[in-house]
Amino acid sequence: MMALDAAAAEARALGLVPLILGDALEGEARELGTAIAGIARSVAAHGHPLRGPAVLLSGGETTVTIRHLPPGGGGRNTECLAGFTLAADGHPGIWALMGDTDGIDGSGENAGAITAPDTLARLRALGMDPRRLLAAHDTHRFFSGLGDLVTTGPTLTNVNDFRAVIIAR
Repeated sequence: MMALDAAAAEARALGLVPLILGDALEGEARELGTAIAGIARSVAAHGHPLRGPAVLLSGGETTVTIRHLPPGGGGRNTECLAGFTLAADGHPGIWALMGDTDGIDGSGENAGAITAPDTLARLRALGMDPRRLLAAHDTHRFFSGLGDLVTTGPTLTNVNDFRAVIIAR
């Protein structure tokens, strides 16, 4: 919660209205991503539960249940973000970052990734099927081909996974 409170203070200083969704959000990663995207779309379309410009902040550790063998590469944060990206469906004015504060998401060298309103269009322009990549748990490829992985290296700290969703006015 301390990390989320600090992020909320920075957001306020930048003119964003923060909403901390919680520091213990758990469950299936892609499903949590879908739920957070629904909240972001509601903020963008209706100004509820808060008006933009805003940032939704959350932490916690999700789960990835492997449904496709062999699984592709990725971790719970890129899987959560892929679910978010599909559910946000290129909505203008919504961006997100999801990552692990220890600098390692799953078994890869990245901490997580970012997504933007044009992420799905850029993936499709490369001939990639975002739904197929998510179904195969290949979320590393989902974001790496776009250059949207966040790579920090080991941070030598682990205070939780961190998610930030920015919604424009």
